[in-house]
Amino acid sequence: MISVIIPVYNAEKSIEKSLISIKNQTWEGVFEIILVNDGSSDRSKTIIENYQQNHQDQNIILINQENSGVSKARNAAMKIAQGDYIALLDSDDEWLPEKTEKQMKFLENQNIDFITSLWNNENITFPYKLHPPNKLVKITLKKLLFKITGQTSTAIFKRKIFENTGFFDENQNYSEDANYWMRISEKNQMYLLPEKLVIAGNGKKSFGFSGLSANLKEMEKGIQKNIWEMYQTKRINFPEYLFYFVISKLKFAIRPLRAKL
Repeated sequence: MISVIIPVYNAEKSIEKSLISIKNQTWEGVFEIILVNDGSSDRSKTIIENYQQNHQDQNIILINQENSGVSKARNAAMKIAQGDYIALLDSDDEWLPEKTEKQMKFLENQNIDFITSLWNNENITFPYKLHPPNKLVKITLKKLLFKITGQTSTAIFKRKIFENTGFFDENQNYSEDANYWMRISEKNQMYLLPEKLVIAGNGKKSFGFSGLSANLKEMEKGIQKNIWEMYQTKRINFPEYLFYFVISKLKFAIRPLRAKL
């Protein structure tokens, strides 16, 4: 079974599309869908309850909590998840129909613990490259520090990651997914399937457009926190810390220009 984790905050315009995209999956296994309504002030809760009533063939669990941030919302769902596999899906994103089927072939049959895919207009660029013979892209800590890959809604991973990594940092709301990927990379085999299997935010850019990612300054703080944490936990040495620190600052300087393109 795959437990699908969906944090929801004021997603009345998109949450039903997200749920339908799970229903349309070609994977023939069982889905458990856990939604966490993170203090929404719009009609998200009502829309979810109506959908739940009209689609009783889907195993849907709704948790309501006061607004506490996306990390705490994901953790609340992950802590009650029953599946052998965990899939993350944001409430303004959609899965293409073959998404889980294609990824589960690797998770079920190979020594792979975590797999993502491409999304929107993302392409494979340095430092990532295809890893023969299975045509996957290897994800490592140093690659993640140089450039993040694995948009949240593309990720599926084995339950054992709870045991060897833990959960999202609940004090972090920017670049929190990158922080989790970096921590996962210490004890798990991570790959990217180079196919575009997710539509995120109706095709929006990865930053500078809407939602949390629109706050570039806070994003940069989150990224710098991640780099510092990897140094503090001795995953990288001090010269490497300085290298990734400078790279991140340079990227931050040009992000406002890229966001306008």
